[in-house]
Amino acid sequence: MSDASLHQFGVYISTAELGERVELFSQSCLIVADGGGDIVYVNRPFLTRSGFTAEELIHRPFSDVIQLPDSLELFYKQHFSETAHDSHTRKPVTVVKDRQGFIFLQKCSIIQAEKEGQPLYLMLLDDLDEMGEQNLIQQFSGTFLRDVNLGILLIDTNFRLLDISDMACRILGFRKESILYKPMDDIFASVPPEHRLVERSVLEGRVVRNHAVSWMNNQSRYELLLDSNLLRDVDNEIVGAYIIFKDVTNIRSLEAQVQRSDRLAMIGQIAAGTAHEIRNPLTSIKGFLQVLKKTFEMKDLEKEQGYIEIMLDEINRVNELVNEFLLLGKPKNVLLQKVDISSVIKGILPIMNNEAILHEVQLRYEAAPGLPPVIADQELLKQVFLNICKNGIEALTEGGQLTITEKLDEETKCVHIEVHDTGPGIPPYVIDKIFDPFFTTKQEGTGLGLSVCQRIIHDMGGNIRVSSKGFGTTFTVSIPCV
Repeated sequence: MSDASLHQFGVYISTAELGERVELFSQSCLIVADGGGDIVYVNRPFLTRSGFTAEELIHRPFSDVIQLPDSLELFYKQHFSETAHDSHTRKPVTVVKDRQGFIFLQKCSIIQAEKEGQPLYLMLLDDLDEMGEQNLIQQFSGTFLRDVNLGILLIDTNFRLLDISDMACRILGFRKESILYKPMDDIFASVPPEHRLVERSVLEGRVVRNHAVSWMNNQSRYELLLDSNLLRDVDNEIVGAYIIFKDVTNIRSLEAQVQRSDRLAMIGQIAAGTAHEIRNPLTSIKGFLQVLKKTFEMKDLEKEQGYIEIMLDEINRVNELVNEFLLLGKPKNVLLQKVDISSVIKGILPIMNNEAILHEVQLRYEAAPGLPPVIADQELLKQVFLNICKNGIEALTEGGQLTITEKLDEETKCVHIEVHDTGPGIPPYVIDKIFDPFFTTKQEGTGLGLSVCQRIIHDMGGNIRVSSKGFGTTFTVSIPCV
């Protein structure tokens, strides 16, 4: 576009005022906006580059296509007016969005002109040939952000989010269109500074490699490995930074399972060698105590009978502990067959309802009609759900609600049973240990209940997950369905 065609458009600006930049109008991408921020003109190179038509852009807000940290007028005054400190020395970088939604960075120049007494702003982007060389790379980067199985965030020098991959949105719990071009401080405003995924120090050259972080998205917990570094242009000037993270939740979970299996194997060896040695004397003691109890009954010695009953109860408690110990180390044969998991849940509801009434807890059951059968041991499943529900009810010390929810995951072909309580939650420093043998926060607990539940579900090919976010806890039991 020459100065003559600018005059035809109604822009009155002299060649002397434009200087050598007039030559650029025929080669460079040009987009013109009025003082209100609406697009009033775009040249053919810009249309070719962006994929838009002139009709799609004219009268459209300038900010829909060109993203600036400030208003167009303020951006011009800061960088290109006579009072600007860096005027005509270093071109600032702007964010351009094409018709396909691809985002790319371009250096720009802005000239202020006038039409019918109203200000116009003429933005020139870098040479079209240069952009053409970048076109394939930029299109690849746009596709990469959409399809790659990595979390990626791109930020500019003003600490604003330029782009984010679909996987990052899913894990972080964001909607892409609601956070793009916003300051990172605003995006992570609800997260304490020490737990934010992205810190300003990344723009100061702080390089991160394989940094392990945990992230909670509602009731889901993710284990991430994070990398970050600066982005520089051909002049080695900083134009932004990137953050890349991998979801290693499954890997960490497998590592934890292997460690627990090793501990369980050791416990199994101990249990196999000592269980009978414990049970034999207990059987003898229990038999003699029962004889004594009958003797005391015949002589109406009620006080002594009470002592005997206490001792028998304690022996039964030791026996139960030995049984759990054996099941933990070497579980009994699991009878796998087709099981209607809804029938299992409904079968334990009367028991759990009585327990809930005793603790002044509301019990809620959300069934999912038409669930396919699962491959499991029905009796052991009852043991698992009774244990988890009982733990949830006992966690509700001041009343509350326990909810049992059935779900079908079509993608993984699993039935999920979620047991959610509205209690105080599990502290972060404890949640990783709750499946460890002998770990308990109860004064009279053995610390074997959840370990046994986990072993049972693993033997059925399923898994148990737990999540807690400050308040409330959710246990999710997942079992493969037919």
